[in-house]
Amino acid sequence: MRKFKRRDFLTKSSAAALTVSSAVIAGCSAQKKEEKREAPYLNFNQNYRWKMATTWAPNFPILGEGCNQFANWIKEMSGGRMEVRVYGGGELVPALEVFDAVSNGAIELGHGASYYWAGKIPAAQFFSSVPFGMNAQEMNDWLIGGGGVELWQQTYQPYDLFPFPGGNTGVQMGGWFNKAINSMADIQGLKMRIPGIGGKVFTKAGGTAVLSAGGEIYTNLERGVIDATEWIGPYHDYIMGFQEVAQYYYYPGWHEPGTALELFVNRPKYDELPSDLRAIVATAAYRLNTWIFTQAEHMNSVYMQKIIEEGKVEIRKFPDDVLATFKKFSKETVYELTGSDEKSRKIYEAYLSFYQQIARYSKYTEKIYYSTLSS
Repeated sequence: MRKFKRRDFLTKSSAAALTVSSAVIAGCSAQKKEEKREAPYLNFNQNYRWKMATTWAPNFPILGEGCNQFANWIKEMSGGRMEVRVYGGGELVPALEVFDAVSNGAIELGHGASYYWAGKIPAAQFFSSVPFGMNAQEMNDWLIGGGGVELWQQTYQPYDLFPFPGGNTGVQMGGWFNKAINSMADIQGLKMRIPGIGGKVFTKAGGTAVLSAGGEIYTNLERGVIDATEWIGPYHDYIMGFQEVAQYYYYPGWHEPGTALELFVNRPKYDELPSDLRAIVATAAYRLNTWIFTQAEHMNSVYMQKIIEEGKVEIRKFPDDVLATFKKFSKETVYELTGSDEKSRKIYEAYLSFYQQIARYSKYTEKIYYSTLSS
C-alpha cells in the first residue's frame, strides 16, 4: 500500500482564516441571513470519540487514505479533544448501508458518493455527477460558490444528515470492456457495472446496468458476471487489476465527467458539538475535498502512462456516434427523472442554470485555452 507523507498544508494564519470561513458555512448556512447568529459554545472539558464508515475498502488508496487523513487533521486541530476512527466498507457496516447507519445515529460520520443512494433519494445523484455535465472544477464552483451545498443540506435534512463536499475523482475513464464497441449494436445486452444516472442511460441504450461494491468488481469481471465495468481512473483501475481481465480500455468518461464525493455527519450529533469542534470538522472536510482531487489527478496521469507503456490492453475512444447516442439518452433520462420527482427538478434546475452560466464564461477562458493548445 502506497504511503503518503503527511504535510502541514496550512500555516497558522491560513488555518485560522479557513476555520472562520468554514465555521460560517457549516454553522450558518441552514439559517436565514436575517437571523441572529448564536453565541459560540465552547467546552474544553469533554472529549469526543466518533466512528466513521466509508463505502471504500479499508485504507483504499487516496479515497480511504484521505479519510484517514481527515481523522488525523481532526485530532491535530482539536488538540486531541476529538478523535475519529475510520472503518472501511464491510468492517463496521456494509459499504452500501453507510448512509442509513449515519442517518439513524449508529455512527457519526460517513464517506461515499451521493449517487449510491439514488434508490432512496433520486435527487442526490445531482450532487455527484451528471453525464456530459460539469467537470470537477465546475462542480466545486457550484457546490461551494454557487449554492449547491445549501441545496444538498436541505435534501439530506429529513434524514438527519449534514453533507460536505468530500473530494472529486476528476474526469473518469469510460471503462473496461471485454468486447470492442464499434457501434451501438455492441451495447445491446451488455452487462456493465455502472451506477447513478450513467447506469440508467446505459440501460436505456440497450445494456444492463449493475450496481456492486468496489470489492466485488474484479471477480465479477473475471468470471463473466459482468462484461464491462467503469470504476474511477487509471490509478485506481490499475491497482484493482482490471488490465489483467479486460481487453479494452475506453475513454472518455461521459458518465462521470467530474464526480463529487461526499462526507456526511449525523446532524443531531454535529449540532451537539461545541462550536469550535463543528468548525474543525468543516475545515477538515473542505481540506479533504481538495486533497483527494489533487492526489487523484496526479496519480492518474502517472498510471495512464504506465498502462500505455505496458501495452496489455487496447486503449480506445468511444466512437462519435456512440457518444452522441449516450448524450441523447442522457438528456432523456434527466428529463424523465426531473419530471417524476419534484426535488430532482428543483436541484437540476439550479445545476443547469449554474452550468450554463459557467459555460458562457469558460468560452473566454478554459475552452479557448485548450483549443489553442490542440491547434
